[in-house]
Amino acid sequence: MAPRDDATWISAFLEAQAAELDAARNTQLAYGRDLADFMGWLARRGQAFGSAMREDVEAYLIACEAEGLSKATRARRLSSIRQLYRFGHGEGWRDDNPAIRITGPGATRRLPSSLTHEEVDRLLDAAQTKGRVESERLRNRALLELLYATGMRVSELVELPVAAVRGDPRMVLVRGKGGKERMVPLSGPARAALTDWLAQRDSAEEKARKQGHAANKHLFPGPGAEGHLTRQHFYLLIKDIAVLAGVDPAKVTPHTLRHAFATHLLAGGADLRVIQTLLGHADVATTEIYTHVLDEHLKSLVLEHHPLAKPQPKG
Repeated sequence: MAPRDDATWISAFLEAQAAELDAARNTQLAYGRDLADFMGWLARRGQAFGSAMREDVEAYLIACEAEGLSKATRARRLSSIRQLYRFGHGEGWRDDNPAIRITGPGATRRLPSSLTHEEVDRLLDAAQTKGRVESERLRNRALLELLYATGMRVSELVELPVAAVRGDPRMVLVRGKGGKERMVPLSGPARAALTDWLAQRDSAEEKARKQGHAANKHLFPGPGAEGHLTRQHFYLLIKDIAVLAGVDPAKVTPHTLRHAFATHLLAGGADLRVIQTLLGHADVATTEIYTHVLDEHLKSLVLEHHPLAKPQPKG
C-alpha cells in the first residue's frame, strides 16, 4: 500500500538509501532537498507523487530552468526523482516510473581547477606557520601534507580515525563514499608531519583523560558534536593558509588539492587506473577528466613558451 502522503514517500526512500546502500549523509540531504522541492511544486498544483505523470515531471524541470537553475542542478533533481519512483515501483506503490524516459539537460562538464607544484609547495610551507600555538601549526601541517599526499576527499580527511595512522604506516585505509574502503600510500613528508602531530595530539589527549574527558577516536579532534574538525572549519582554514602563502585564495579549496594530487600524478606518468583507485572513483570515466586538465596545461605551456607561438616582429 502506498504511503498516505508525499513526506512519507521521501522519508521511506531516504531510510532505504541509508540502510541498503549506506548512502553518505550529504547524499541523503541532497536527495531530501530535491524531492522536497518537487513535492512542494506538485502540491501547489493539486498533485502528489502517486498521481504525477511524465508531463508533470517535464513541466517541473521546465519550471526549474525558468528559475535559472543550472544544468547540473536540474540533472541532479531529475536523477533524484527517478530514484524515488524506481524505489516506489519496487515497493509496489506505482505501476510505472514517470521519469524513466525523460532526457535530462545534462550537466556541463567543467574542467577541475588545479594548482601548480610551486603553489602547492608554498601552501605546505605556509601551513607550518599558520596557527597561534605550536599544536595548531603541527595540526595544519599534517592536514595539508596528508590531503596532498593521498588525494582524499575533505570528509574522508576530517573523519579519519586516529587508529588508521598508528604505527607509522606506509599505507592508510580510507573509508569513502558508500562505505567503500581503499588503501592509499603515504609520502615521507606526510608521515613525518603525522608523527609530529600524533605526539602533540596524544599529549593533549592524556591531559584531557586525567581531567575526566573521554578519549577522542578522530585523528583531528574538534569541539563539535561530531567530535572531529568540521569540513567548514577546514575550508576556512585553507583559505587563510592560501593568503599566507601568497596564492590566490579563490583558487584554493580542499578539492583543488585533491585535483592537484591527481593531475600531478598523471603528469608524472601514473596510470589512469591507479589514479582511479587512489581517488576512490567508481568509474574510470570520472578520472578521465584529469587527462583534459593535463592537455590544457600542456597547451598553455606551448603557447606561452614556444618561440613560434609568440607574435613575430614585423620585418
